[in-house]
Amino acid sequence: MITDVTGVLLAGGKSRRMGEDKRFVLVGGRTLFERSLDVLRSLFGFVLVVIAQDSEPLRAEVPVLRDLVPDGGSMGGLYTGLREATTEHIFVVACDMPFLNPSVIRSMVALKVDADIVMVQLANGMQPTHALYSRRCLPVVEEMVRTHRLKIQELASHPALHVRLIRGDELDRIDPGGQSFLNVNTPADLEAARRACTHVTDPSSSR
Repeated sequence: MITDVTGVLLAGGKSRRMGEDKRFVLVGGRTLFERSLDVLRSLFGFVLVVIAQDSEPLRAEVPVLRDLVPDGGSMGGLYTGLREATTEHIFVVACDMPFLNPSVIRSMVALKVDADIVMVQLANGMQPTHALYSRRCLPVVEEMVRTHRLKIQELASHPALHVRLIRGDELDRIDPGGQSFLNVNTPADLEAARRACTHVTDPSSSR
């Protein structure tokens, strides 16, 4: 169990492209929210859930916090997690990733010693909502929120922060194909995830 990092699940609840609250759609017999939360709880001694200010409330066996930044998206969730966690680092994941891989998360956490951010960079871009952040990011995040710069991936290029990027070829050794970074944003994504579920090991079985 990882006790010096807080797991932070971003479960905003907007789901504009899905057309329904994607937190509660089923993949492999469980909701996306349950799948993500189960993995975080299996790894971290402390877990927080962050939801949007105007989203439907969630029931969970961990603290559920309203986003401190109205309409702040993922950046607001990151800010809330950094502000409210009591550990030096947090590991942030979005609840629309049905195939979170505990081995990938443990490997990323292990790189935190000399890094403010540990983030994966795939061919399609940075993966800021499956990443580790230290409290040293908080002043930068606060400034970005204050000036309405809400693209969370921009943190990775900030000169004041030490960033450890994990490239695709490095990731392939523990997560071939990058399945843990598959997002469910649209009905088509959901159907693809349901089809893939029969070929992907259930993350909760790798505790």
